[in-house]
Amino acid sequence: MKLFCNFNRRVIFKQYITKKRKSFGIKIFKLCDPTGYTYDMKVYLGKDRQRMAQHMTATHATVRELTRKIVGRGHKLYMDNLFSYPELFDDLVKKQVYCCGTVRPKRRGMPQDLRPKTTKLKTGDIRVSTRADLTAILWRDKRDVCMLTNIHNAPAEDHFCNKGKNP
Repeated sequence: MKLFCNFNRRVIFKQYITKKRKSFGIKIFKLCDPTGYTYDMKVYLGKDRQRMAQHMTATHATVRELTRKIVGRGHKLYMDNLFSYPELFDDLVKKQVYCCGTVRPKRRGMPQDLRPKTTKLKTGDIRVSTRADLTAILWRDKRDVCMLTNIHNAPAEDHFCNKGKNP
């Protein structure tokens, strides 16, 4: 038995995603465990006017909505730089959801000393900034990588090389 579904009708929530091979599609946000089991998911339907009235960013609202089922259980959440910023991490740690992820260095709330133009690092150098239980890390490999975590301990500022030897 062959099941095939080809849907060629108009969808009002189709999104243009520039970096995908097929540029148009449906944007879905998912909260998954390491094995791929989906805890929760949300289909992006466009701007939500009610969320805008709550003085909360759209990404903050999306993460809060997806994590509502795991609040208070001590889960660890790993995310990319679209969702990561200090205010969200502070909000989630109050609910016993711990976070780690790459972050854009120019995000609101990020330490000024980790901004790209203020810090000139060589390959393998690392800079660390800590506030309470939140740690911001800037590491230089081929380019600067900025990370935010409240799961891991702050590493010592040093020179690290990914090839197992210091240059």
